[in-house]
Amino acid sequence: MKKLTIILIILIIIAVSLPVKGKGQENYSDYQVIPDDAIRLRILANSDNEADQQIKRIVRDQVNAAITDWVADISDIEEARALLENRIPEIKDIVKRTLEEEGENRSFDVEYNDSVSFPTKIYGSYLYPAGEYEAILITIGEGEGSNWWCVLFPPLCFLDFSNGISVAEASPGGFEEEQVDEEKGLKIKFFLLEWLGWS
Repeated sequence: MKKLTIILIILIIIAVSLPVKGKGQENYSDYQVIPDDAIRLRILANSDNEADQQIKRIVRDQVNAAITDWVADISDIEEARALLENRIPEIKDIVKRTLEEEGENRSFDVEYNDSVSFPTKIYGSYLYPAGEYEAILITIGEGEGSNWWCVLFPPLCFLDFSNGISVAEASPGGFEEEQVDEEKGLKIKFFLLEWLGWS
């Protein structure tokens, strides 16, 4: 009898918390979507080790400061593209110098293309759908750590996108899919059924 009373209370709580006529459902039309012709910056850390994450943040600060200064007075996407393509060697120099100053003897790669993978992210009132976008991608070492990214043009790098809500995680080569070991099979358990002794 005690278990049935608890089940009834749980069902009432669930019923009361369900949305009525779609209220409370996520409505992406409330978000501003960044235009497709934006240029992004993505930096991948060597690993999730705190020291590697700190190096990523230092590189981010140096590169972002330089690029923000370069594009400050630009309002045309084509002009921004041309400038950034021409300044890739300078960005490489900034990354190299920053790593050397921090005592890091680690490889890195800087590339600029239109097929850099990004996860869906919501930051404030901005929605950034998953996909491949035009971006400068800086990979430090193995590039296996958490990433930081922002929008270079139009300049939105004053926002800290690392604190946004990531809907999916992307790897440098695309989106990672969770691997399921099919040999072991999948067993689904329900707490309530186990608690009642019905499973």
